[in-house]
Amino acid sequence: MTATTPRKFPWIIYWVVLFFILMVALAPVGSVVLCYLIANTHGCTVDEGSVHPCVIGGKDYGELLYTMGVSGWFMFLTIPAGLFAGVIWLTVLVLHRVSWRKRRAAVVAVTVGNHS
Repeated sequence: MTATTPRKFPWIIYWVVLFFILMVALAPVGSVVLCYLIANTHGCTVDEGSVHPCVIGGKDYGELLYTMGVSGWFMFLTIPAGLFAGVIWLTVLVLHRVSWRKRRAAVVAVTVGNHS
């Protein structure tokens, strides 16, 4: 890039990081939803009390479904952590955007001043 064309703001990096934060924070929710979708589709029972047999295609998936269902409790950790990470993400984004705008304004001012 030359001094006359300021670089664009790197939005893609921020969107990728936000996507990662959301995926980690909501992973237990997705696990529980998938567990109950599979269980309901195949007429199985899933609860937090014990493992129930769930035969799908000749194989018992009861323990896996139980684990997926109980992993929903991790959302008590991942959602607050995701909110905390989201606040940090937003703070870094705002600070970076403000400093980028100041640098861009300085480059444009120097460029316009050189052409006068």
